[in-house]
Amino acid sequence: MHPAPSVIFFTTFSGLGFGLLFFLGLGFPGVTGWTAFAFFAIAYLMAVGGLMASTFHLGRPERAIKAFTQWRSSWLSREAWCAVGALVLMGLYGLGLVFFDARWTVLGLLGALFSMATVFTTSMIYTQLKTIPRWNMKLTPVKFLSLSLAGGALLAGQVSIALVLLVIAGLVQLYTWVEGDKAFNASGTNMATATGLGNIGHVRAFEPPHTGTNYLLKEFVHVIGRKHSQKLRVIALGLMTIAPIILLALPFSHVLGVLAILSHIAGVLTARWLFFAEAEHVVGLYYGKR
Repeated sequence: MHPAPSVIFFTTFSGLGFGLLFFLGLGFPGVTGWTAFAFFAIAYLMAVGGLMASTFHLGRPERAIKAFTQWRSSWLSREAWCAVGALVLMGLYGLGLVFFDARWTVLGLLGALFSMATVFTTSMIYTQLKTIPRWNMKLTPVKFLSLSLAGGALLAGQVSIALVLLVIAGLVQLYTWVEGDKAFNASGTNMATATGLGNIGHVRAFEPPHTGTNYLLKEFVHVIGRKHSQKLRVIALGLMTIAPIILLALPFSHVLGVLAILSHIAGVLTARWLFFAEAEHVVGLYYGKR
């Protein structure tokens, strides 16, 4: 699919923001007052900023409110409700920490639960799409959640936890790439199955259906060369996992901590760009692109 900047920004920063809110809800770090305010401000800027960015990808942003009406059938609607629940609960929890030096544990735990539920529902928006085999895997939610938790631990300053979660997130990402590369062929979808003509011989396109581009080609067919894809995978994994682990393993300093966070964010942005750029929509078969 064509990698839209707004969606890349949304999935990256909302995941990091809700990951940080998850750890804050569990009491990590155990801060109050203006220190707590700083952590919550960062979390809300990322989470809310990411959610706002997603509205720019809608054809009619003014109708975004309608996303809340289809919660029984739509993962997008469930994501909206979970996000509101997380932000309200964590807002109240943060209010107690900042202004009353009080830790309302139940609110924190519920807020943490809704924060991870938001990340999960976001991942399911993509996982449910059978038309994109690379996304239609059980690994997709695991990847979203592992990256959110690793980034959240990093932002929360939980070095020992972050080291473990970064390794897990890196391994999950590697395994997702390996399985994703086989997903399209494993789905059994090809021009023969699409046309139902496979029983009479080999099916191929006689000529392209269009002489120029169109909406489907622009939105759903984006081809990235394997050589470039492999290079970007190395860069993504190096920035989001390997570099932060090395930086965190060195004697602690705030400068190294900031560098580890910036490196991780850059790596996740790169991996998220690949997530969309490598998506192979079955409509590409119609145009001879798969």
